[in-house]
Amino acid sequence: MIKLLVGLGNPGQEYEDTRHNAGFWWIDAVARELQVSLVPERSYHGMVARTLVKGQTLWLLKPQTFMNLSGKSVGALARFFKITPQEILVAHDELDILPGEAKLKLGGSHAGHNGLRDIHAQLGAADYWRLRLGVGHPGDKAEVVSWVLKKPILAHRKGIDDSIHRSVLALPLLLGGQMEKAMAQIHTSKPPRPKPPRPVTPPEPHAPLPD
Repeated sequence: MIKLLVGLGNPGQEYEDTRHNAGFWWIDAVARELQVSLVPERSYHGMVARTLVKGQTLWLLKPQTFMNLSGKSVGALARFFKITPQEILVAHDELDILPGEAKLKLGGSHAGHNGLRDIHAQLGAADYWRLRLGVGHPGDKAEVVSWVLKKPILAHRKGIDDSIHRSVLALPLLLGGQMEKAMAQIHTSKPPRPKPPRPVTPPEPHAPLPD
């Protein structure tokens, strides 16, 4: 069961709308869905919220250490509350996935992502959950740093927002430990269609009042 949700990004207004902050966008969307507010917490080097979901404590975290030191924040909170790596889900930008797509996975390498690299080091393990939010690749490895630190074009931002929306809809499955069902919902390129409303039978017309 997931006890800690983390969104990766860089603090500061100049980074707010850049691709590298897709994880921040996701955790903000989760906070709105759960109706909680993240507040600064120096002990954990980040913005933190705590809530209860079906009687289970859930933490939300936005590290404020800058991306390369994300593990300093994640590790501090996880160690203090004895949260294991398998109980952590980290949302982050993913170059190898197109905007509009998202992938959920457990474990694996950091694949050069500096935020994940530091989390690996601080947790001493790689077997935490990752929500990989596609931001696309510039096509040239030399342009990667510039790419992730720039704002996506409008069509790409819409795609990223769509994938965030779809994954937030899967939140009950994620928090309930139903990871395979969550994957099926998140990995599709379209959000689940809402159930149609039940037809409402109109009331019987009143008889006209006598004059």
